[in-house]
Amino acid sequence: MIESARPSTGLEQPSGQEEAAGKPRLVFFYSPTSGRCRRTEGHLAQALQRRHNHDTFELVRVDVDTNPQLARRFQVTELPTFVVVEGRRAVRRIVSPRGSRELGRELEEWLR
Repeated sequence: MIESARPSTGLEQPSGQEEAAGKPRLVFFYSPTSGRCRRTEGHLAQALQRRHNHDTFELVRVDVDTNPQLARRFQVTELPTFVVVEGRRAVRRIVSPRGSRELGRELEEWLR
């Protein structure tokens, strides 16, 4: 299931620090005990490797078991969930992608 997201939530920037070289953040909400999340992490690596885009995003991994407040803030109700954050705004939400090709299509506007 893929949803477009336009909520005004975002990750706080450390004071005085700009977003790393203008890179968008790809926030990966996961549970370390979920096989589906582990497989999806592999799908992400494949999608980025296919186009040689390993440095396109600043990847932020959020373990929902240790950071439930952040998952609530981003309204994460299903795992795995990816949220693309540009500046301080969530601009895309990808929920439970079914493979590397689907994930690549959803991230296409950021990939070379």
